[in-house]
Amino acid sequence: MFVDGHLVETLNSGARLEMHHPVLAPKVDNAQPVAPWASVFKTADRYQMIVRGYKDPKVGWKTHGAEAHFLNHILLYYESKDGVHWQAPNLGMHTLPDFPEGNVIMADEFGAEQTFAAFLDTRPGVPAAERYKGLGGKSYPDHLFKEFTTKYGPKGLRAYVSADGIHWRRMQDKPVISGDWGKFDSQNIVFWSERENLYACYFRSFENKLSKGLRSVKRTTSADFRQWSKPVDVQINLPGEELYTSNVQPYFRAPHLYIGLPTRYLAKRGSSTDIVFVSSRDGLRFDRTVKDAFIRPGLEPSAWGNRANYVAYNIVPTSPQEISIYATGGRRYTLRTDGFISIHAPYEGGELVTKPLVFEGKKLVVNFATSAGGQIKVELQDERGQPIEDFALAQSKPLIGDAIAQVVSWKNGGDVSALTGKPVKLRFEMGDADLFSIQFR
Repeated sequence: MFVDGHLVETLNSGARLEMHHPVLAPKVDNAQPVAPWASVFKTADRYQMIVRGYKDPKVGWKTHGAEAHFLNHILLYYESKDGVHWQAPNLGMHTLPDFPEGNVIMADEFGAEQTFAAFLDTRPGVPAAERYKGLGGKSYPDHLFKEFTTKYGPKGLRAYVSADGIHWRRMQDKPVISGDWGKFDSQNIVFWSERENLYACYFRSFENKLSKGLRSVKRTTSADFRQWSKPVDVQINLPGEELYTSNVQPYFRAPHLYIGLPTRYLAKRGSSTDIVFVSSRDGLRFDRTVKDAFIRPGLEPSAWGNRANYVAYNIVPTSPQEISIYATGGRRYTLRTDGFISIHAPYEGGELVTKPLVFEGKKLVVNFATSAGGQIKVELQDERGQPIEDFALAQSKPLIGDAIAQVVSWKNGGDVSALTGKPVKLRFEMGDADLFSIQFR
């Protein structure tokens, strides 16, 4: 994916990295619920969503105190067949008068519900009973630390597991991530990393040495979800920028690449928020090549309120051509598959040459879009930048149109298997076109 300059050797004649912004989907009946934080999953037969809720929306920290505030949080469960229309199944697990639908799945875990983040564990050999995992917990106010510790146990993030995403149990009573490591009063993202072969958690901090005193991010890792490494500072923030949540996740079509949709917080602008885009290839250094907001608050006045914009953890596909991003206010945004950032060339033309790549496969497949008058031509070069016989630009069949997965071909066909294992450069000559991602298959 072209979300950064990682694959780029040169961009010439007006070609550039360009961000594409999600589109707000039309409102529908039975839309996903309104909530600050949520976790979304797509399985073989359904979509699932776990959402933070309140037993009583009138109970708050300022009006009823910290203990009542912590105990007031619950987790709600929703399902969907299409990722657009959602329902609240009656599960019969907790009886609360304000939730006759019966979709409450967690209550009275003292703060875990407020910050809970869950994921589908794809680690090889994971037991079926632990297919879903999550972290949740709180920091305690200093003046109530002893009282809360005595009544509710140590502060920090506790580990939870589930076979179905509905019935959750603690892995152990003691927090697996120490409450001394950070501030945990927002969603603390956690996932299994296929690339790193470990679990990673990104949590909120004010003690980040790289962004002192600002809402920023730390990272800790684990091999077994029980023992976690000493946290390290992660530089996602721009200078002077505060990020309330990180929303870092392996992109489901390219799990070696982490993308994030952090909530940017502007305290001096009425505590308004928007969503930015970040990416990383090592989990520690995050690219901010395009610094513009990814999702603006938009036309709805309510979206400009105090902390009014968060997106749910996990981006999911809702069609082969579309991914969905769920946000507070019952909003769903759609984006082209892989369509975060592209290599864009104007009508006058532009050129991309990649760094030398070594690949496996028989076909070069591209995710691209052109105008009716635009096109893309492709050349394969050797390490020295010389055209390879049968794959020169003059032999390229122009790509014209719009496709998530289009095979590139030349006059003699599209089989590139003779070049596997050899360093090659890819040259794209483009006009009024966008190139989103490439893959050898």
